[in-house]
Amino acid sequence: MAISDVANLPLGTIFGEFRLRAFELPSGGVYLALVRGDIRDGRSVLTRLHSECLTGDALGSLRCDCGTQLREAARAIAAEGRGVLIYATGHEGRGIGLVNKLRSYMLQEDGADTYDANVRLGLPPDARDYDDAARCLIRLGVQSVRLMTNNPGKVDALVSAGIGVEEVLSLQTSPHLRNVAYLHAKEARLGHVAPAGMPLRDDSVGEVTNVAPLLGSSDAPTWRPYVVLKYAQTVDGRIATRNGDAKWISGDHERRISHALRAACDAVLVGVGTATVDDPQLTVRMVPGSSPLRVVLDSTLRLPDSARVLDEQAGTVLITTNRSSEIQRAAFRARAVGVHIVESGPHGVDLMEALVTLRSLGVRSLLVEGGARVITSFLGERLVDRLVVGIAPTIMGVGIDAVGDLGIARVSDGVHLSNRSVHAAGDDLLLAGDVDYVT
Repeated sequence: MAISDVANLPLGTIFGEFRLRAFELPSGGVYLALVRGDIRDGRSVLTRLHSECLTGDALGSLRCDCGTQLREAARAIAAEGRGVLIYATGHEGRGIGLVNKLRSYMLQEDGADTYDANVRLGLPPDARDYDDAARCLIRLGVQSVRLMTNNPGKVDALVSAGIGVEEVLSLQTSPHLRNVAYLHAKEARLGHVAPAGMPLRDDSVGEVTNVAPLLGSSDAPTWRPYVVLKYAQTVDGRIATRNGDAKWISGDHERRISHALRAACDAVLVGVGTATVDDPQLTVRMVPGSSPLRVVLDSTLRLPDSARVLDEQAGTVLITTNRSSEIQRAAFRARAVGVHIVESGPHGVDLMEALVTLRSLGVRSLLVEGGARVITSFLGERLVDRLVVGIAPTIMGVGIDAVGDLGIARVSDGVHLSNRSVHAAGDDLLLAGDVDYVT
C-alpha cells in the first residue's frame, strides 16, 4: 500500500515560510514534510530526517539533543532557500513510544545509559526504520540529498531506497551537563558520529562546541547547584578598563567557549551591576545549544526595564531582598520574570540563600559570569566548585580587577586549583581547575 497525500499548504514559522506536505502512511501514521523552495530536478537537496521527540522538540527537554537539532536543521534549510525536513512521527524514543521512553528515562535516573535502559525494558536500543521517510522524499521528487545527520543508519537507509547521498553534514550540538552522557552513549554504543561536537583538546579548540573537559566532575552538595565561575581577563588580571569598558577583552574563539559553557548549564548568573552597565543578553548564540535560565542578583530591584536580560529569548529570575518594593516585584512578575526574596548578605544578596533558592527551582548547574563584586563574593564565601578563566594577551595597567580582596594574608592560604588544564582558544588561553580552599 502506497503513502497518500493528505495536506498541502503554506506554513509560516519562526524561520520563514515553508510548504507543509502531510503524508498518510500504510500504518495509519502521518509524516510531515517541511519544504522550502523549488526542488526542481530533485538533486543535492539539503535534507533532514527528524525523529519525533515530544519532550525535546515541544517541551525543551535538556536530556537529549533533539530540539536543538530540529531548530538548527530548519534554520539551515531556510537559510539555503531550498530543502526538505521530514518529521517522522512514531519515532519517539528511537521507536519505542512515549511511555516506554519515559520509563527508559527513569532507568537512566538510576544510572543506566540510553542503550541499556531500552534493553532492560525488553526493547531494542533503536527500533526505527526510515523506509517511509524515503518514500516521502521520493514522492516529493527528491533524487539525491545532502543529509544533515550524525547517524550512519539514516545514510544507509536512503541509499538502500535508491536516494543518493551526496554529502553528510554533521548536526552536532553543544552538550549540556544533563545530556552529555547520553550523547557519549549515542556515539560509543549506537554509532553516531560525534553528536557532541569536537571535544576540547590541549592544543587547540578550533570550532569546539564540546566543553565538557572544562566543566570538571559536576559534583556539588545536594543543597545547592554545581557552581562554575567563568570570566575573561587580561594578562595583568583586568576584566575592564578604568572606565568600565569590557568589550571585548577576549577573542571570538574564547567567547564561543563562553557560549558553549552557557549551553552546558541550567542557569547563568550575574550581578545587577553587570546586567546594567554591560547589558548582556546572556543567551546562547555562537554555538548550537539551548539558552539557560538567566539569574540576576539585585537586592533593591534597580535593574532597568530596558535591560536585554529581560527579553523573551530565555527565562529570567531576579533574586532580591526585602529592600525592594512590592510594586517593583509586581511589575517584574507581570512581565513573566521570576522574583524571589532572600535575606540580605554582606554585599547585597545572601549568596548561600540564593543558591538554596535556585536549587529549589531545579537548577543543578550554575555558570557565574560576574562582575568583579560577584566574582569576589562567590570566591570569598567558598561557593565555587570549578573556575574557568580566559586570559587575553593584553596588558591594561590600571583597570578593574577580576578579583578583589579575599582577606588572604599568606600565599599558602590562597585559593588553589587542582585537576587543572590549559587550552588554546585562538589568541587567548583558557585555564580551568577545581577550586580547593584551605581549611
